[in-house]
Amino acid sequence: MKFTDRLESEVRSYCRTWPTTFTRAKGSRMYDDKGREYLDFFSGAGSLNYGHGHPLLKAALLEYLQSDAIVHGLDMSTVAKERFLERFEEVILRPRGLDYKVQFPGPAGTTAVEAALKLARKVTGRERVVGFTNAFHGMTLGALAITGSSPKRGGAGILLSSGVNMPFDGYLGEGVDTTDYLEALLDDEGSGLDLPAAIIVETVQGEGGINVASREWLRRLSALARRHEILLIVDDIQVGCGRTGPFFSFEAAGIVPDIVCLSKALSGYGIPFAVTLMRSELDVWEPGEHNGTFRGFNPAFVTATEALTFWEDDKLTKEVKKKGAWVSAVLESLATAYPELGATERGWGLIRGLACEDSSVVAKIVRTAFELGLIIETSGSDGEVLKLLPALVIDDDDLAQGLGLLDEAIASSLEVPRRLATEAVAGAMS
Repeated sequence: MKFTDRLESEVRSYCRTWPTTFTRAKGSRMYDDKGREYLDFFSGAGSLNYGHGHPLLKAALLEYLQSDAIVHGLDMSTVAKERFLERFEEVILRPRGLDYKVQFPGPAGTTAVEAALKLARKVTGRERVVGFTNAFHGMTLGALAITGSSPKRGGAGILLSSGVNMPFDGYLGEGVDTTDYLEALLDDEGSGLDLPAAIIVETVQGEGGINVASREWLRRLSALARRHEILLIVDDIQVGCGRTGPFFSFEAAGIVPDIVCLSKALSGYGIPFAVTLMRSELDVWEPGEHNGTFRGFNPAFVTATEALTFWEDDKLTKEVKKKGAWVSAVLESLATAYPELGATERGWGLIRGLACEDSSVVAKIVRTAFELGLIIETSGSDGEVLKLLPALVIDDDDLAQGLGLLDEAIASSLEVPRRLATEAVAGAMS
C-alpha cells in the first residue's frame, strides 16, 4: 500500500476498511493480489446489483467497444443513447404508466440530485427544499444542503442554507406521524418555514441507517406535497433498480413522484451513469441550461440497455423478495442468538442490516468479517448498523455462505462461541 499511502489523498476511506489490493472480480466474489477470495456483500455501495462482470453485460460492452462505436458523445445523438431511451420506455416507463422525460445530468448520483433541485426551483420559482433527518443525497453543495449527516455537511466549508431537514418516518418514535408535523409547519404562517419548491426523500435511507419509510407514510407525504403544490422528488439512487424488489422503490407505495433520481446500479456494470426523470410538463429547461461534459458516456448506455432484460418480467422482483426474506430471517436469528449486540433487524428487499447498540462492536465485526473473507460495511450516523448489500442475482449457496461468515465474525468479535449453526442459516433459507 506504499504508493497509495504516499500519493493518494487522506480522504480515501474504503481502502482503509479493506486493506488489500483487489485484482479481479466475478459474480459475488472478489480476489486480491495475494490470491485471497472474498464474498462481496457490498456490491459497490449498491452499484453492482447484477454482480461483478455479468457475462451478458460484458459481452454487449465488448462488442460495442470492438466496433469502434462512439464512446464519448456529450448529449449528441448516438445509436447507443437512442437504443437505451427506446428500451427504457418499453421496459420500465410504459408498463408502469409513467410519463417521464429523461435527462442525462452527468455521471454521478449527486449530479442527478443537483439537476432535480435546480429544476424544482426553476419550475416553482421557490428556493427552499425539504429533506429529512439522516438523509444522504450526495457530496455536492446542493445535495449536502438537504443531507442530514453533520460530518458530511461540515465538509462543505460554507453555510448550507437552501435546505431544511424534517423528521423522517419513525424519527420521533412509534405512533408519531411526522408528516403531521411537516403539514402543521406548512399551514402555520408563524412557523418560519417558507413554502418549499420540493420535498426530497429516500424510501430507504441507505447511508443513514437503513431506515425504511412505511408505505402509508410515503403515501401521506405524496398527498401532502400535492395539497401544497410542492414537487416530490424521490432519490432512488441506492435503492432503485430493483434493490427493494420492484425496479423503482416507490412502486410498493403506489405513488408517482414528480421527479426521480437514478444512478448507481443503472448501468448495471459499475460504469458511472445517472438520470433525472421528470413529469413531461416539468421539462422547462432551455437548451444547454444545465449541461456537463460527461452526460453521454455511451458504454454506460450499452450496459444499462442490456441490464433492462432483467426487467422484462417480474422474475427478478420475486427473487429479491424471496432472498430478502431469507436474509431478514437470518439477521433476526443472529439478533436473538447474540443478545450482547442489542441488535434489531431492519431493511427491505436486499438492503438489510443489524442496528446494534455499540458502534465500536460493529466496526470490529466489519474488520473481522473482512479477515474471514466477507466484505460488508456500516451505516447510520454513528456507524451503528451492519449493512448488507449482496448482488440481486447472488446464488443461494453464496448467500448462505456469506451469512454464515457474518455469524462467525460476530461470534469472534464478541469473543464467544458461534451460536447460529450453518444448518440454521441454510434452514432459514429453505
